[in-house]
Amino acid sequence: MASAEKPTLHQKAQLMSASEIERTLVRLAHEIVEKNNGAENLVLVGIRRRGLPLAQRLGTLTSRIESRPVPVGELDITFYRDDLSTVDQKPVLNSTTLDVPLAGKNVVLVDDVLYTGRTTRAALDAIFDHGRPKRVQLCVLIDRGHRELPIEASFIGKYVQTTDREIIEVKLQEIDGMEKVLLVEAS
Repeated sequence: MASAEKPTLHQKAQLMSASEIERTLVRLAHEIVEKNNGAENLVLVGIRRRGLPLAQRLGTLTSRIESRPVPVGELDITFYRDDLSTVDQKPVLNSTTLDVPLAGKNVVLVDDVLYTGRTTRAALDAIFDHGRPKRVQLCVLIDRGHRELPIEASFIGKYVQTTDREIIEVKLQEIDGMEKVLLVEAS
């Protein structure tokens, strides 16, 4: 049985540098604080993988702005995905760490890229299994369009119109050992 060939990817453009990512996160932190009237009852929840370090950074930034700690949780959505069979034959379970109750809180769900909306839908299911927040808002570093579900981000770092063949690759120091956002294309 022949395995399916993986398409090769070539870089088309660098969309954000490390300093641009940092400036964008500072702006997003201020927007989150402003829209939530401060950090009281605010909880940031990062979607594994790259949403988590972004949420942790935003938590640090919002804590500095408000001079109070902002809790950050970690969410694994593997079993909540509706496209599990197309993502991976054997899903790897990671931990969900939500040490703070979500009931009645303003939850900001953080992810790196918003594309079809399916990851966000799965994350919402997972969040509601942990309590009923007062409000859930979505924060993404990149919104690339192509929604398959009626999902919209409340906080967007950068909007990048893409084709179906293009892919946004977010590289973060904590995971990848480098910091940048790339536009790549399958050939």
